[in-house]
Amino acid sequence: MTDAVVVLVSAGSEAEALGIARALIMKKLAACCTLVKDVHAVYRWEGAVEESREVQLVIKSRRDAFPALEAEVRRLHSYTTPEIIALPVLAGSDVYLKWINTSML
Repeated sequence: MTDAVVVLVSAGSEAEALGIARALIMKKLAACCTLVKDVHAVYRWEGAVEESREVQLVIKSRRDAFPALEAEVRRLHSYTTPEIIALPVLAGSDVYLKWINTSML
């Protein structure tokens, strides 16, 4: 297990996703944010099945930064219940994992 995490956040628009990504990078809460455009989401919301187009943020960060990262996403996000899921990175390239750590100092 490493200290790195990949955080998934869905946003309703590219502009919103880009704003979140830039804020996380500027505040050194993430090393990298990748935007995956035109994601088709199917989900249950308030008892109904919904579908929408979203932009998926794939955020590379560290476990210790997650509480502040989550707070920043909640502050900037338009959804009342945004997806904010941290997945542990079990292993990875030593060079890349080191880059994540040094990028956030």
